[in-house]
Amino acid sequence: MNTLLYAMTIILLLLSALKDRHKTKRALRKALKSFENILPQLLVVVLSVSLLLSVMDQKTILSVIGKESRWWGVLLASVVGALTLIPGFVAFPTAALLLQGGAGYMQIAAFVSTLMMVGIITLPVEMQYFGKRLALLRNLFAYLFSLLVALVIGTVMEVLV
Repeated sequence: MNTLLYAMTIILLLLSALKDRHKTKRALRKALKSFENILPQLLVVVLSVSLLLSVMDQKTILSVIGKESRWWGVLLASVVGALTLIPGFVAFPTAALLLQGGAGYMQIAAFVSTLMMVGIITLPVEMQYFGKRLALLRNLFAYLFSLLVALVIGTVMEVLV
């Protein structure tokens, strides 16, 4: 599947270059600049998670956020996700590494969904713009929805895997 995507990307890039070489060069420069901006954050998180996975054995990972941790692992992962401020392009590779390390689908779903939807760190700014009540309600409902997402993902993945 990856080979097909790479081939399609190369073909489309060549077609773009044939149509407008200057525009394609500009787009590639812009893409490279974006990649350079993203790379430091991505490397720090991937290296941190890799280091954590190398220090912690699979048994520890399984006990903390593995399938056997059940709802305690979901709650722990959701709290960490709610307190952490990392962008999605870093969160998803991190989630993949944790899954490969033995984390459970339900726990990772809770982590990623709270990471994307709940913002404890950004709450003061949100309160300034939306008001205290609305900001707190939005975060509360986002947190509860994240737990629902974890439950659905856990149920679906139990059936599929």
